[in-house]
Amino acid sequence: MPIIVELDIMLARRKMRSKELAERIGITEQNVSLLKSGKVKGVRFDTLERICEVLDCQPGDILAYRPDNT
Repeated sequence: MPIIVELDIMLARRKMRSKELAERIGITEQNVSLLKSGKVKGVRFDTLERICEVLDCQPGDILAYRPDNT
């Protein structure tokens, strides 16, 4: 998939664990894990907004586009 979720990188930069992020944005730790692994088909804008607010980042800091070369 050409959209890559780099949430784990931003969490490491902010020295924050998935559990803390989940608590602060109001979703389950399992859902944060699914987001980090890229196993989701989409993310709600309000969830993305809360993630960016807590991590003090922009959506482009956690989502990247890498086209398939096939």
